[in-house]
Amino acid sequence: MERLLEGINNPDELRLLKPEQLSQLAEELREEIITTVSKTGGHLASSLGVVELTVALHYVFNTPQDKIVWDVGHQSYAHKILTGRRKRFHTLRQHKGISGFPRREESIYDAFNVGHSSTSISAALGIAEARCLKGETHKVIAVIGDGSLMAGLAWEGLNQAGHIKKDFIVILNDNEMSISPNVGALSAYLSRIITGQFYNRFKTEMVNFVNTIPSIG
Repeated sequence: MERLLEGINNPDELRLLKPEQLSQLAEELREEIITTVSKTGGHLASSLGVVELTVALHYVFNTPQDKIVWDVGHQSYAHKILTGRRKRFHTLRQHKGISGFPRREESIYDAFNVGHSSTSISAALGIAEARCLKGETHKVIAVIGDGSLMAGLAWEGLNQAGHIKKDFIVILNDNEMSISPNVGALSAYLSRIITGQFYNRFKTEMVNFVNTIPSIG
């Protein structure tokens, strides 16, 4: 079977694929990440866990005009491969190689330099505010995990976002993974939601409904 990844050097080429080809692409991305990280070291699980999300973001949004802000950046490996750095991916975290985190100096697809937790929402809000001041209309997306969402900086960003009401998107990657256990009222609230009967019944019904939609093309 022909490898799709060989023909993708940027998101514009990704968006030429048919939707039914994206699962194969995700598998190829996982293989590429595992092969490289097994030699260079790095954050394997966090990047493997967002492969489909990364593909979907670059497939749906018009990057780099639309801005994706990754929290921490541990999960950015698939993003790097899809944004013109596949041929240099073997240099990940090596001397004079590509960074293990998003870096604006490295690519126009990296909207914000990261490395610390919980900065994505505030950063995305600032980018959205700057966009409005310049009269631009592109989308801004923050991707944050449930562990990072517990920090005060994330709460401050959400609080300010609710106050100034700028148009930007927050994607919560609720993978129940963090270095330390999640704490606080929001963590307990989210746990109650995802373990409740209503949420799980609604989720099952939505999956069944989506599966009934015929494929196009």
